[in-house]
Amino acid sequence: MAEEGFKRKLTAILSADVKGYSRLMDDDEEATIRTLTDYREAMRNIIQQHRGRVVDTTGDNLLAEFTSAVDAVNCSVEIQRELSERNPELPYERRMEFRIGVNVGDVVEEEGRIYGDGVNIAARVEGLAEAGGICITGRVYDQVENKLHFEYEYKGGQAVKNISKPVRVYRVWAKSNIDIPSAETELELPDKPSIAVLPFVNMSGDPSQEYFSDGLTEQIINGISKIRNLFVIARNSTFTYKGKAVKVQQVGQELGVRYVLEGSVQKSGERVRITAQLIDAKTGHHLWSENFDRDLIDIFAIQDEITIKVIDALHVKLIEGEQWHQWEGLTNNINAFNKHLQGMEYFYRLKEGDNSQARKLFEEAIRLDSKFASPHALLAWTHLIDIYFGWSKSPIESFELAEKLAEKTLELDDSIDFAYTLLSQIYLFKRQYDRAIEEGERAVALNPNGAHAYAFLGLILHFSGRPEDAIASVKKAIRLNPIPPDFYLGFLAQAYRLTGKYEEAIKACKRALDQNPDNLIVQAILTACCSMLGNDKEARKAASEVLRIHPKFSIAYVAKTLPYKNQSDIDHYVEALSKAGLPE
Repeated sequence: MAEEGFKRKLTAILSADVKGYSRLMDDDEEATIRTLTDYREAMRNIIQQHRGRVVDTTGDNLLAEFTSAVDAVNCSVEIQRELSERNPELPYERRMEFRIGVNVGDVVEEEGRIYGDGVNIAARVEGLAEAGGICITGRVYDQVENKLHFEYEYKGGQAVKNISKPVRVYRVWAKSNIDIPSAETELELPDKPSIAVLPFVNMSGDPSQEYFSDGLTEQIINGISKIRNLFVIARNSTFTYKGKAVKVQQVGQELGVRYVLEGSVQKSGERVRITAQLIDAKTGHHLWSENFDRDLIDIFAIQDEITIKVIDALHVKLIEGEQWHQWEGLTNNINAFNKHLQGMEYFYRLKEGDNSQARKLFEEAIRLDSKFASPHALLAWTHLIDIYFGWSKSPIESFELAEKLAEKTLELDDSIDFAYTLLSQIYLFKRQYDRAIEEGERAVALNPNGAHAYAFLGLILHFSGRPEDAIASVKKAIRLNPIPPDFYLGFLAQAYRLTGKYEEAIKACKRALDQNPDNLIVQAILTACCSMLGNDKEARKAASEVLRIHPKFSIAYVAKTLPYKNQSDIDHYVEALSKAGLPE
């Protein structure tokens, strides 16, 4: 018999909280409270519309109950839809994303509040959801599977705190219009096992640790990229999915791969917990999954283990001499490794201040471990990027530093492909074309899945008077990186222009400018191609954009700095720019 004032009942429980709430409060307490109040009011209205009742709102948590699991899940999806539409109105760093967990369980009710394992499990399952995501228990799934037109991904039996048996957990996939750039054409699967590594999710609750989960993801990509019998999608494309709830089937179709590796990272003090799972993107079946709960210093061994597990699961045979111990002998200094990962986070932003900050962090990594090769190479790239973007106060000095650091990198480790790619660019600007091609081809040989290596080799071949080979190399880069950065498309447009394929060049330029309308080089190529086609109106329009970006643009400077091997290629380009009305 129930005690007086208490009653037991079976109910559907929705538990929601804010991802990164402590950071938001630390940054701006008043703004966070205002947003939380607004969002809770919106959630309360949606819960009432779905015949639910808000039970409690403590801190950043919201607890609600429903008589129907169907109503609870429908409500969860509608809440996430509503909040996803509100978030873009806020600055990126102020956006508030909720995680939602739903369970069906027996609870005790007292004075309108509910207690018991049913509530506890809902809260624990909520903690397994991604920001903006929904996880449900097996009991909920059994009730909604054939009643709601959503899709569900089984996450396996999860150990839940204070619950003796593992709880079946499913991720809910609601149909949504996710803003992911698409590849230009439908992609066929390669003739070897193909894989994309999605950004590992930072589960620490601290956004400042994003660099660690992102860096770990890149290290895994770099490790498996060296395996010739695998086809590996580049970081640039897989990171377009970061923070977005997507199905592996969608990823497989959009990137043209059969397999997807995903996971999460939780770093706390000197401990790290990593979860990784390999999924068949065609069937959705899990081929392998594992949890790694180790000391932070073991991070290098974990990366190797994940690589080995992927190789074994896909039945990939290593070619004689191929290494899968990617971190053996590189660094054992976890502090240097941390600085290296932090530097990479800034490096990929390609902005002047961030490039400078990346340089400082790479320099700190080198001070901590002078034999750690990778930060030497990336430090060299920061100097070359300064030259490319016109940020260097002394291009000659930056050029010399880049060359010196690239050579030092290869003294420490002659297997780093992006050091050879950097050297290839240096030799190109020295007009040593054969040597530039040689170094570029060496980079490709070392990393058969190196999209950047193929792209920059294509650039060298273009300037060396081999545009058809350049087109083939850049297309290979784009297949490995199906959502390519704008500079890939610029490289492709340049090569098309040299072969007289002006329409194709213009198409590539417009794709690049959709990403970055302030890309000066691509705007100039577009100007020249329109001029060469005799489309004077479009050429003048593109020329005006060139001058908008760079009011002091000079054809004479372009003619002096472009490293073409054949003078006729420069003359033809300059003539087209002049015809479009750009200043001499």
